[in-house]
Amino acid sequence: MKKIVIAHHSGYGHTKRQAEAVLAGAQSVAGAEAQLLDVTTIDDAGWAQLAAADAIIFGAPTYMGSVSAPFKAFMDASSKVWFTQGWKDKLAAGFTCSASQSGDKLNSLMQLSVLAAQHAMLWVSLGLMPGNNSSQGAVSDLNRLGSYLGAMAQANADQGADAMQDSDLRTAEHLGRRVAEKALQFGK
Repeated sequence: MKKIVIAHHSGYGHTKRQAEAVLAGAQSVAGAEAQLLDVTTIDDAGWAQLAAADAIIFGAPTYMGSVSAPFKAFMDASSKVWFTQGWKDKLAAGFTCSASQSGDKLNSLMQLSVLAAQHAMLWVSLGLMPGNNSSQGAVSDLNRLGSYLGAMAQANADQGADAMQDSDLRTAEHLGRRVAEKALQFGK
């Protein structure tokens, strides 16, 4: 079994719902097991989960153009792992959510991919063409926000996580499935 950990932070529930969709995608692949890890409550057991993982999918909301402060604290705390290169050659991927259509989510995904690169991890892109970018496109398209680096979601600031776009959740599910498939294909 290939082990996948979805290490995430969610401030208002939207990113957690996105993480749950990533989890569902990863769990849909035979030979892969996946679990969520809230980085705000990480303890020694959580660090051990990450050490045992074949792939780590990072997820954080985008606040003020970058990952949330609690996720950044997790990134900083991972420097002990970086020093020993404990995540070297593990697969990595990322996802993020913000209220605005752009919301500078790409910057957050770039932060997550640089974190992975610093840890000598292997980044798995979204692997989808952009959706909703032609007269034939629709909001219901996968990858409706047109990301390549990871899964993006947009959630209205005045609505709860239950009002998220189904296409964004299906895109997150696609990411989880893709990482699980790549873990089986390329894993140690």
